[in-house]
Amino acid sequence: MASILSMEEKQHIGQLFDRIAGTYDGLNHGLSLNIDRCWRRKTVALMPPVPHVLDVAIGTADLAIEMLRRGKAERVTGLDLSDQMMAIGKAKCEKRKINIDFVHGNAQKMPFKDESFDGVTCAFGCRNFSDLDAGLKEMYRVLQPGGQVTILEFSYPTNRIVRAMYDLYFTRILPFIGRVVSRDKTAYTYLNRSVKSFCWGEAFVQHLHDAGFRDEHFIPLSLGIATIYTASK
Repeated sequence: MASILSMEEKQHIGQLFDRIAGTYDGLNHGLSLNIDRCWRRKTVALMPPVPHVLDVAIGTADLAIEMLRRGKAERVTGLDLSDQMMAIGKAKCEKRKINIDFVHGNAQKMPFKDESFDGVTCAFGCRNFSDLDAGLKEMYRVLQPGGQVTILEFSYPTNRIVRAMYDLYFTRILPFIGRVVSRDKTAYTYLNRSVKSFCWGEAFVQHLHDAGFRDEHFIPLSLGIATIYTASK
């Protein structure tokens, strides 16, 4: 596993995503050949329908819009540190005439009361927490008893051939294209390192368990490039 990312990098994660917000969606969909859309659909399919969902690290709101479109939530509140990412999410919602409450805030110290939500989700955000355990404990705190947390996150393939191709793509190709398109020299290098230094599979499940969750499950996607985690309070 790669060296752990510095605390300073993660403390400024909101600023990093502010810088690349304008090109984020296009690069994500294009560089993944739209596989990321499929991952989100599979994630939402595993959610039970509930009245009110908190989407942590909502970003440009792709996951939140999908859960509303599929009737998995009657109402969604989104939390994020990047105002520019949320601005793009708000524009999407206005275009689709969808109402989502966007809140600027830190996932490790959420501005919500205990047991405020019937479900909690997070797509590609947990690896950016400066303290993963604090973020998961906050998710547990704001979730209603019996509610489900559903998390989609990048993981690191275990197959040697797939891993070698993954490393080539994420170490060489993606940072180069990301740097050219976004005109940011560090963002897509950070994204690559954040994936390789993060826990996945059973290790991530243990963090969920330590935060208080039960009935933890995980489903690898696309040969282990991403993973869906579910757990209950």
